[in-house]
Amino acid sequence: MLKKLMATSNDVSFTILRVVLGTVFFAHGAQKMLGWFGDFGFHGTMGYFTHMGMSAFVAFLILCTEFFGGLGLIVGLLTRIASLGIAGLMIGAIFMLHLPFGFFMHWMGTQKGEGMEYHLLVLAMAAALLLRGAGAFSLDRALSK
Repeated sequence: MLKKLMATSNDVSFTILRVVLGTVFFAHGAQKMLGWFGDFGFHGTMGYFTHMGMSAFVAFLILCTEFFGGLGLIVGLLTRIASLGIAGLMIGAIFMLHLPFGFFMHWMGTQKGEGMEYHLLVLAMAAALLLRGAGAFSLDRALSK
């Protein structure tokens, strides 16, 4: 079963998709987990999420999914699991935060919140990786041989 989970083609286009998505999520996860790039770190983020009404367990899962899922995507390890987690995050973000603000991001700052277009793009990227795997230059590919 693990071999099927890690099976993938030698397609470089999925490598590009995986590494870019992984880098974005690792950076966001590092903000939340480690306080890198000007964020509040683990304790501040946990406090923020629990203040929003999330349980500490769900908040911890979000932090781990962004940080470790991003790392997994960068190196191509357990890509389908990481993609599923990130897709779940985006669905949660859409329904908990972004749906009331419509489709578009609001670059001009004329609205309090942001729409869901970014989240839909991430969902499409995660779905492609979930269906097809990590692609070339991945640990999944190396380990599944």
